[in-house]
Amino acid sequence: MRLFGKSKNIKKYKLSSNDIKELLEWSGADGCLATDRITVDGCKVGYMYRENPSNDMDSGWRFFEGTEEEDYINNLNNTGVYKLNTICNYDSDIIPFLKSSYGSAYIRDENGNFIKEDFQASKE
Repeated sequence: MRLFGKSKNIKKYKLSSNDIKELLEWSGADGCLATDRITVDGCKVGYMYRENPSNDMDSGWRFFEGTEEEDYINNLNNTGVYKLNTICNYDSDIIPFLKSSYGSAYIRDENGNFIKEDFQASKE
């Protein structure tokens, strides 16, 4: 399908909307960003950080598989905006860390456990 001379990129998500269950009790902004390595390829979260929110719906959380290269990350077609609960359905291991303060970051170690990582939150 072509729209106005550009091909429309339709993503095939690993989980369907019927697969998404309510896993998270959350109040407040629950929007987040995640790369297609998680939502399309079905990889576990390997790196996550929380920065100051960019709007009233943003929780500040950003999720990556962990091996994405800069060119991949800079291509906005490779990232989507999701509800936190949706990303919890892809990887429920993130749930215990979601109430961490802005400026928090975690990386998954070789044993599959998240460990705290130094992170400098952007000052926008």
